This record gives sequence, structure tokens and C-alpha cells, in this order.
Amino acid sequence: MTGKTYRKTREALERLSAEQFRVTQQNGTERPFSGAYVDNKDAGLYVDIVSGEPLFASTDKFESGCGWPSFTRPLAAAEIVENLDESHGMRRIEVRSGHADSHLGHVFEDGPREATGLRYCINSAALRFVPAAEMEAEGYGEFLHLFAEKEKTDER
Repeated sequence: MTGKTYRKTREALERLSAEQFRVTQQNGTERPFSGAYVDNKDAGLYVDIVSGEPLFASTDKFESGCGWPSFTRPLAAAEIVENLDESHGMRRIEVRSGHADSHLGHVFEDGPREATGLRYCINSAALRFVPAAEMEAEGYGEFLHLFAEKEKTDER
């Protein structure tokens, strides 16, 4: 990925809403179907609300019906940390951002088989959406190729 530095800062934490702080810093979960990005179908990137680290692309987003934004894969698996989560009487795999250590959500093995078979179930409160048209200006231009490839595929 880019040479840009992504990290958690005091200033970034102070900008979070109470819900964003609860989700990302206290391992919370937003109510299903309440998040800003559940129904978002626009082209762009989803980045860590704390650090700005690019996490997911809209090209990998799908409608799972679970109530949270769902993705088949992260932009770079090496940038995502997965931990065993045995809270709430369940055995799940928690997903955290690699640089800011933000709690994002969980990954499950019930995603689309034609893709990865995985469903990254992510809290909207942990994300900020960067529309494709604004990616270059915000320093995410290296990912624009993802959307050009999708347009070519859609034209066929």
C-alpha cells in the first residue's frame, strides 16, 4: 500500500462521535440497519474512521441482509488483524484495523461462494466513506484502478 502513515492520534479520537468511539475503542456494535453505509451503493473506499487507513472497496461490498455493511475481502489482508472473540457466548473472529487498532466488526464464512466465501460484517461507525470522485484529492488515488476495472467488467 501507499507510503502514507496511518495511526491513531488523540486528535482523531477527539473528533469521534460517542457511537464511533464506543464501536472502535470499546469493541461495540451498532444496532443492525442503523449505520450510515448499510445501503450505500456508491463507488469508493471505506477507510478507518480513526486513522484514514484504506480498508474496503465498494467493488467488494454486497447485500448480505445482516444489517451491517458486508464485504467479501479487505483491500489488503495484511492490513487487517483478526482475533478470536469469545464474548457474548459466541465464538467469532473479530476484525480490527492494522494501524489504529480500531474494532471494525467480525468476519464469517457465509459470504458469496463465487467470491471468497467470506463476509466481513463491519460497523458503519468504524468507517468513513470516500467517494471515487474524491479519492485522488484525499490521497487515495492509487486505488482508482479498482473502479476503472469494475467499469470495464460492467460494460461487457
